[in-house]
Amino acid sequence: MPNTAAQLQTAPSSLAFFPLASRRDLVRSAAVTLDRLQGENATVFWRTTCRQLGAELLDLGCPEADMRAEIMEFQDAVQMELMWMHQGDEAQA
Repeated sequence: MPNTAAQLQTAPSSLAFFPLASRRDLVRSAAVTLDRLQGENATVFWRTTCRQLGAELLDLGCPEADMRAEIMEFQDAVQMELMWMHQGDEAQA
């Protein structure tokens, strides 16, 4: 019996995305940049960053609902990083 591709069973494929919120360098870099910016510049940076990350996930085949959840978790991680960065500021004031 020959071993042909037609005889092989294929498993359903799925693609797992590394969570944006777990990409420490990305989270830290975004927090540092956001912390240095003020007003409209901060808003433009933040919107551009989130839109680019969302577009990258969609281009990789991430479902839109999952992409939105990833962006929300990334935003939470950056907010936590900003809070951590300024944790000592309150004690010095």
